[in-house]
Amino acid sequence: MNRIFLLGDSTCADKSEDKHPETGWGMVLQQLVKKQWQVVNLAENGRSTKSFLEEGLFNRCLGQLSEGDWVFIQFGHNDSKDDEQRHTDPWTTYQGNLILMTDTVLEREAHPVLLTPICRRRFDEQGNLVQTHGDYPKAMISLAKSRNYPVLDMTEKTYQLLAYLGPKESKKLFLHLEKQEHPNYPDGAADDTHLNEWGANVVANLTLAQLRDLYSQVPFL
Repeated sequence: MNRIFLLGDSTCADKSEDKHPETGWGMVLQQLVKKQWQVVNLAENGRSTKSFLEEGLFNRCLGQLSEGDWVFIQFGHNDSKDDEQRHTDPWTTYQGNLILMTDTVLEREAHPVLLTPICRRRFDEQGNLVQTHGDYPKAMISLAKSRNYPVLDMTEKTYQLLAYLGPKESKKLFLHLEKQEHPNYPDGAADDTHLNEWGANVVANLTLAQLRDLYSQVPFL
């Protein structure tokens, strides 16, 4: 059985029952691919490229990786954090970590795909969507072009979607709950980073649609 590995942060990661209806987009991918393919979601909350490597999470992928597998690599949300454990510079250490992961996957004769981070739902007072990821998406795309890595610009795709939906309708993709609406969040929730189940399905389908545009044939679709 071939596998699809997901490397990333909380926007992709599996969620425990007590966090429901928060849903990482990686949680719904299995139902969207062919049955003979297994999705292995190694994404973890709060990880950057640096902490993912230093904590040995990338090595967990390598320990299972076989020829012909696919590896989705999506980071950027936490690389901009100020703490020493996670921070990277977009044009140096961030790119360097992406090179390390991508080239190692290629050496194993597997298929890496870089994905820029999904857009946060942040609108200004005029109702315009604000980009919050700085240079990280640009740095990933620039690296991919220079080294001929496959890349999906999920930042731009989700930006277009949220801008189209606007401040009100875009809430339906994220973890927004009224008080007492869900037992896991008795005080409600207003989270503009993490997806709900519907949002996860939308992002997962957007990801696969971009993949179809990039490749003439994808074996698991």
